[in-house]
Amino acid sequence: MSVQALMDFIENSPSPYHAAAQAARRLEAAGFAPLAECRRWEVEPGRGYYVTRNQSSLIAFRLPAGKPEGWLLTAAHSDSPTFAVKNDALEGDDRYLRLAVEGYGGMNRATWLDRPLTVAGRVLVRTAEGAESRLVYLDRDLLTIPSLAIHMQRDVNKNHDYNPQKDMQPLYGLTGSRSLTRLLAEELKVEQQALLAWDLVLCPRQKPVVLGAEGELFQAPRIDDLGCAWACLEGLLSAGGQEKLGQVYCLFDNEEVGSGTRQGALSTFLPDVLERLACCLGMDGQERRMALAGSMLLSADNGHAVHPNFTEKADPANRVYPNGGVVVKYSANQKYTTNALTAGVFKAICRRAGVPVQTFANRADEPGGSTLGNLLGQQVSIPMVDIGMAQLAMHAAVETAGSRDPDYLARACAAFYECRLVQREDGKYSL
Repeated sequence: MSVQALMDFIENSPSPYHAAAQAARRLEAAGFAPLAECRRWEVEPGRGYYVTRNQSSLIAFRLPAGKPEGWLLTAAHSDSPTFAVKNDALEGDDRYLRLAVEGYGGMNRATWLDRPLTVAGRVLVRTAEGAESRLVYLDRDLLTIPSLAIHMQRDVNKNHDYNPQKDMQPLYGLTGSRSLTRLLAEELKVEQQALLAWDLVLCPRQKPVVLGAEGELFQAPRIDDLGCAWACLEGLLSAGGQEKLGQVYCLFDNEEVGSGTRQGALSTFLPDVLERLACCLGMDGQERRMALAGSMLLSADNGHAVHPNFTEKADPANRVYPNGGVVVKYSANQKYTTNALTAGVFKAICRRAGVPVQTFANRADEPGGSTLGNLLGQQVSIPMVDIGMAQLAMHAAVETAGSRDPDYLARACAAFYECRLVQREDGKYSL
């Protein structure tokens, strides 16, 4: 599995809607059948299916031959820090046209300046039947957020505070240019009056590239967390089916803003899917709870590699590096869900698959952010372990990681999906 496959996935996923759609296309090509939450489900043992919510989150599953005795799950997220487009034009100097945007998620704002940008997402279009959502990506160098020249802010290199309303509104063009609404209508081949609403974000135009003297690094937008989204999907698609365990792939939106949405990890999406499957498969209450107890979930989100210029920022005893292998993340305050039991099971699976593993923990004086696992744990009571790839420049417009790590992570996920996990009793597993 080459890093090029991941870079292609990233390039074709400029928004969470495109990421979910691309995952759906790959699943269908592999024989997974689409389901809809608004329709009755009819499923067959041994087959694969997927369902989406809000077009930006997706859950896929491959059923075992009989009633599942447990679920092997992975979870990643489709969103990344960016700017949401609010309005077509922002008032200001009448010689310039700007878009009105608002920050989405925590980002390094300076990295978004002075680079080609465009917009992507979905547009609601009026049709004869009502309204229809359509994906859109303006595949051109359309926007930029120009920085203020150093001559006009001599202290810009001394802890400059970028105001999102003042500093970060993108330049769209000059007076007389076609409006964004018109460009969208032309792209979708509809009249401007047919555009009802949109969910659009800014995206960097830089193509993913391989870096380093030996090609040992790669750089791209949205490595966090499309790197994990791709690897988990690769793992599911390359793994074979199981007799007793169901295999589940989760791709959630809105992790970067807390996951508290209808399509986020804190929503009922995963519990709803598992409940409907249990009903379809004729599982009673005891069987459902036994299956949850016999399950395990990989919460896949990237970790901070040791920075070459700021090595002191890394924990002295838990340092991870690009191409060092899959990262297992620990947090004493339970921001990550890893414990000795789940880490031990995952490390045993990786060792059997020949995949290297490295351990990450934040410095004791540097609290880390939370991710999917500790939020999903509030919805489904399943043992979990937090994993990911080591990367640099997390939440920058463009990020960097090791070119061998996507393959390591995909192989680890495939081995996880193929393991014969059996909980013999609390604290004891057979693999």
